[in-house]
Amino acid sequence: MNILVTGCRGQLGTEIQKIAASDTLHQWHFTDVDTLDICDSDAVENAFESRQINVCINCAAYTAVDKAEDEPELAHKINALAPQILAKTCKKHNALLVHVSTDYVFDGNGSSPYREDEQVCPQSVYGNTKAEGEKLIHESGCNYFIVRTAWLYSATGKNFVKTMLMLADTRDEINVVADQKGTPTWAYDLAEMLVHLINQNGTKPVHETFHFTNTGIITWYDFTVAIMEIAGKTCKVNPITTDQYPAKAHRPAYSVLDKSKIMAYTGRQIPYWRDSLVKCIEELSRK
Repeated sequence: MNILVTGCRGQLGTEIQKIAASDTLHQWHFTDVDTLDICDSDAVENAFESRQINVCINCAAYTAVDKAEDEPELAHKINALAPQILAKTCKKHNALLVHVSTDYVFDGNGSSPYREDEQVCPQSVYGNTKAEGEKLIHESGCNYFIVRTAWLYSATGKNFVKTMLMLADTRDEINVVADQKGTPTWAYDLAEMLVHLINQNGTKPVHETFHFTNTGIITWYDFTVAIMEIAGKTCKVNPITTDQYPAKAHRPAYSVLDKSKIMAYTGRQIPYWRDSLVKCIEELSRK
């Protein structure tokens, strides 16, 4: 199959490139904003037509959660209107859209892992635009996998793990929120699952929404303590409350996603969060 990947220089796109490098099944076409403007319907149509695209993995997104509060139109353009263009183009070409969404579509007030069929109730501009993107994909009638994830990190780009390691080298102690629960996601694990979904499904019609993160439930404080331990850092980590760390955008207090559906669908187990964190930090240490 001919597979188009948007946002290829981001965390997820970079990991997909690693997998594609040794893949002999498919022809991969990697693009980013400088080579394909996914907000331009004509450009997207030309990309699909000229490359005879069978699958589009949309890794492009506006993910600056706080900044989105000041740039709602731009966030909506990238997170909602661009996926709509991709979905309509996939529908026209009978292609599969694999779209990555977020835990922020939920209100974060729950106490048990969110299932795919639960009502969305976003509490921020970012969450609203991602929820709108999902809705527009549904309405397009295209074949799709929507995969919601959370707390994404990798050895590339900007992310929580790299930020904490940088702070550990410049500070004796740091304060980290200890009352927000969720699960980290190593971008490589997510990339592997997306590629598996494509291979398993082939060209069959599909309209599915899944949740994928690593397994386990922790707080940002727990995550940071583990980062320091694994990386051998001596920086002290102090637990604080959300109220003590004000942010422009609302942060979900509970954003654990139920992964049982995707595990049943694929027959694959999902790695435990700490095991994947060890692998990521080992990769960072080699850089």
